[in-house]
Amino acid sequence: MASKAPRERKAPRSVPESLLKKRKRNEKLAKIAAEKAAAEEKAATANTAEIFKRAEKYVKEYRDTERDAINQKRQAKLDGDLYMAAEPKLLLVVRVRGINRMHPNTRKILQLLRLRQIQNATFLRVNKATLNMLKRVEPYVTYGTPNLKTVRDLIYKRGFAKVNGQRIPLSDNKIIADKLGKHDIICIEDLIHEIFTVGPHFKEANKFLWPFKLSSPLGGYKAKRKNFAEGGDAGNRDEYINTLIRRMN
Repeated sequence: MASKAPRERKAPRSVPESLLKKRKRNEKLAKIAAEKAAAEEKAATANTAEIFKRAEKYVKEYRDTERDAINQKRQAKLDGDLYMAAEPKLLLVVRVRGINRMHPNTRKILQLLRLRQIQNATFLRVNKATLNMLKRVEPYVTYGTPNLKTVRDLIYKRGFAKVNGQRIPLSDNKIIADKLGKHDIICIEDLIHEIFTVGPHFKEANKFLWPFKLSSPLGGYKAKRKNFAEGGDAGNRDEYINTLIRRMN
């Protein structure tokens, strides 16, 4: 039998230059992404340690403040004096009524306070301007001085961030750090501390928070058209705002 002639080997197909450039670009992008992920992981580990330190510092600060107030009350009682607590710097305002028969100026003030819906709640710094605004809208809102537990529960359970006009849940400290890191607020405990103590960056921190959307109070309202001093729900209720928020949160 005649031997078969050997087959000629085909020359390898040339790879298009555009495909080579694409592969090179993808490899470069993958390397950059891996380096960025490693850097973020390292920064997150360092941030976690810093967050724990800050949380411990805040707990000590809150306990010391509470202990000082108790000691001052005891000393005043021993001296036969009356202890007067410092004027509150923070208010929590909750809207309790709708828009029926509402004056346009009142509606505008509620918009400025970011209380556009019933059961919306926001924090306010106490000053002359905010107190005058609250007097104008008092029949439509209830407000008082929140304690630390109320502030913490609201931010943890009902807290949403306003990022680029969107309502984003506070599920990660990175959201807070990206938006408020320039103000040295990098975690949710920093945010709670800044709000509760009405710190130097209270305005930025409060604006970062979306108005809280609360539920109807357990057991309902008593009389929304009456003032709290008359047995109703509207107006100033001082520390009793904390009881209401427990029923609405």
